[in-house]
Amino acid sequence: MAGLQRGAPTPVSITVHGQSRQLEVSFSDGAHFHIPLELMRIYSPSAEVQGHGPGQEVLQTGKRMVGLESLAPVGNYAVQPTFSDGHDSGIFSWDYLYFLGAQQEQLWADYAARLEAAGVGRDDPMPEAGGHGCGHHH
Repeated sequence: MAGLQRGAPTPVSITVHGQSRQLEVSFSDGAHFHIPLELMRIYSPSAEVQGHGPGQEVLQTGKRMVGLESLAPVGNYAVQPTFSDGHDSGIFSWDYLYFLGAQQEQLWADYAARLEAAGVGRDDPMPEAGGHGCGHHH
């Protein structure tokens, strides 16, 4: 996932829509996506969200109203958003943005299933995690 495949589509324009909380991305292959910031935040590629291996993902909740403070370019292959909740450690490569845009419906379905499995609601506040929140509550 790190580098771009040769010939992979690259963004020709990226627009942040603050009101609708979406990132609009047009790619060089003609694909055009409106990616909800909530989806980007939930699927942030950072270790904080993805964990450090399969099954280590930290389920993100309460992100429906998340906004973007800024969007910084990373080289010419990625962007690093700073979200309104302070999360800024995710580096979104062009191919990852394309994946999020193209697979939105499936990703939302997966997210809904994960929420249900965890018994939490989409708008529940995140548990106040001290460190990585690997503690077990009985």
